[in-house]
Amino acid sequence: MHWLDWLITLVPMALIMALAIYSKKYVRGVVDYLAAGRVAGRYVISVGDMASALSVITLVALVEVNYQTGFALSFWSNIIAPISIIMALTGYCVYRFRETKALSIGQFLEIRYNRPFRIFASTLRTISEMMCNAIGPAVAAKFFLYFLGIPNTIQIFGVNVSTFLLAVGIVLILALILLLPGGRISLLITDCFQGLLSYPIFVLVILFIFVTFSWPKEIAPAMLNRVPGESFLNPFDIAKLRDFNVFGLIVGIMSCILNRASWIGNDTTTSGRTPHEQKMAGLLGSWRNGFSMMMCTLIAVMIVTVMTHENHSATAHEIRQTLSTRVAKEVITDPQELTHFNAEMAMLPPMTSKTEEMKPFSRADNPDTPYFDKAASVLGDSPEGNLTLQKYKSLYSQMMLSIAMRKMLPIGLMGLFCLLMFMLLVSTDDSRIFNSSSTIVQDIIVPLRKEPLGPKTHVRAVKIVSVLVAIFFFIVSAFFVQLDYIQMFLVIMQAVWFGGAGPVMIFGLYSRFGTSAGAFASIIVGSGISAGGLILQRTWAAHIYPFLQNRQWVEPLDALLRKLSGSFEPYILWRMDPLKFPLNSYELFFLAMIGGILAYIIVSLITMREPYDLDRMLHRGIYSVDGEKTIKSPWSLRNVFSKLIGITPEYTRGDRIIAWSVFFYSIVWNVGLCFIGVLIWNLVSPWPNKYWSRYFFVVHIGVAAIIGVISTVWFITGGVIDLKRLFRDLAAREDNPLDDGRVEDNVSVADHEAIAKAQARQEKEK
Repeated sequence: MHWLDWLITLVPMALIMALAIYSKKYVRGVVDYLAAGRVAGRYVISVGDMASALSVITLVALVEVNYQTGFALSFWSNIIAPISIIMALTGYCVYRFRETKALSIGQFLEIRYNRPFRIFASTLRTISEMMCNAIGPAVAAKFFLYFLGIPNTIQIFGVNVSTFLLAVGIVLILALILLLPGGRISLLITDCFQGLLSYPIFVLVILFIFVTFSWPKEIAPAMLNRVPGESFLNPFDIAKLRDFNVFGLIVGIMSCILNRASWIGNDTTTSGRTPHEQKMAGLLGSWRNGFSMMMCTLIAVMIVTVMTHENHSATAHEIRQTLSTRVAKEVITDPQELTHFNAEMAMLPPMTSKTEEMKPFSRADNPDTPYFDKAASVLGDSPEGNLTLQKYKSLYSQMMLSIAMRKMLPIGLMGLFCLLMFMLLVSTDDSRIFNSSSTIVQDIIVPLRKEPLGPKTHVRAVKIVSVLVAIFFFIVSAFFVQLDYIQMFLVIMQAVWFGGAGPVMIFGLYSRFGTSAGAFASIIVGSGISAGGLILQRTWAAHIYPFLQNRQWVEPLDALLRKLSGSFEPYILWRMDPLKFPLNSYELFFLAMIGGILAYIIVSLITMREPYDLDRMLHRGIYSVDGEKTIKSPWSLRNVFSKLIGITPEYTRGDRIIAWSVFFYSIVWNVGLCFIGVLIWNLVSPWPNKYWSRYFFVVHIGVAAIIGVISTVWFITGGVIDLKRLFRDLAAREDNPLDDGRVEDNVSVADHEAIAKAQARQEKEK
């Protein structure tokens, strides 16, 4: 990069680290370090969540998927909109979880079930979370190595050192610098600050894409040039898509509902000033992502255009050659084979035909196909060759973004994009390290101890474990090999916890019949299915398929799989393949969730002795020990609709404006007009593909741009005001040493005395 780009990148990062160190002065106790004193406002939470959620791995995975499957499925994703909005408006799970005042998921699990289950479930969750999140630094490090053109090794004092390991180490050290001083306070402040800095960068990247590329002459033709059944824009023409299809969408909807509460607890979900403020932070999430999602979409669109349109064939050829050479150095260890491989790839010509003259592209036949075919012929059809080919194809797809952006961005914007990716990197990795370390301390170490740690020792323990978690991430990154889409790996790895956690959390928050035995059964069944599928996927190409092939079992199993999936084709397509396990991650996840639900309900109904006291857990009625009472209003014809969508007496006039605007935008516009209206129109008179290009531009680009302009000003203003209030409230807060996550007799130690008195009063009144 140019020196100006380095200056643009490094100065803001230095300021962010200074803010993290400054936040240490506000840490007085465990609640401060783990939950920012529970005094955070809606904008700090919402803007910070945007920064931590939009990570390097998210953008890489998004481009990887969209480059292969396009954007047509996004039309059907509108089905999720009313579900997500209703959950946000009603505070589904989030409100109730904040009412429990639990500092972690584990503390909630002990309050609702028992201590052994808290330890068991938290251990499993931590393993799943850490394995899932550990690839983040690895993907991010590779992105920066490719993006900055850094070689695979450098010499330090005459010793060859892996730049990948060096980059992973730097990434993790930066994350620790941000999280260690103030814990959740550091993360909230720095994430919010990074989110505020990100908005102007989103705008500039979007403007660059619009200025550089013509929608009608380049972008639209590139996206429309697809074979029937694999359209990038027409949602009625995607029957041939595998992996990311309608069934994957159905599984996503199911998980969205079932696992709403399964990953919260050590995140910002415990930091809100009140349950209502926490709910409003989630509701604001509908507006905060205007420019960020638009930027991600346009970057993916730009990559498709550059790599497939004839106007950019020279640039595309240079990107493919650079990408192939760089990837080959990583996956091929034999020097002679590497030289031969690169020589064969160098002979591949650029794409020269015009878009209107060439046959439509498909996943099996596109400008990247010659590279994959040539790689397959050079590497050979052996188990080792198949495994190397799979590594090559995966890394080739994942790193296309970094090479393409490096080739295309001018000076200045290169630095701003690098700064953005650095911020997305550290804002994600620091949160993930902290979430894992706080879970280990709060939900494994604390419940195993007979005596409390004490506030200073408690905070110190979280810091020490954070360093250990970072070391674990480093080790996993050093040895991990990605063999599938990033998104597919994340789905199956999360499913190790999500597969059985959904019923445990949902029924735990909302039902009185759930039991500890039911919770154990759900986790064992759901997570067992997911873990088994993960093992099969990871060992398929190298061990299992060759084993089956040697025993001539491939053909009979293929016939069986075809018969089982026949009724669900083309959305479920089970075939024997030497490279990939027949069931994809979404299919395994679906089976796991169904198994977990059935296990929880059946076992709980069998073992339930008496209904659980939800009021005590939620601090309602006589158990409202600190004045955070739920404001109730009677049902009437005037308020029935407002109550159904979650607008309660707690809402101010401004809150109501936000809620109703979200409702009309999401339900009326996105679902009513852009989905149902368009769906009916196409059932009566199907649109030609060029209409879908215009639809995509208006809905995903035009409207998103308007929302982005409004939300940029809105959230920057709200974020600055909320940051000032956060500093003031943290300085004035009084710490309760008992509020450290411990539980006695299914009640938080911090509330134990007050609830005991409330129960005594109730018994006396009887």
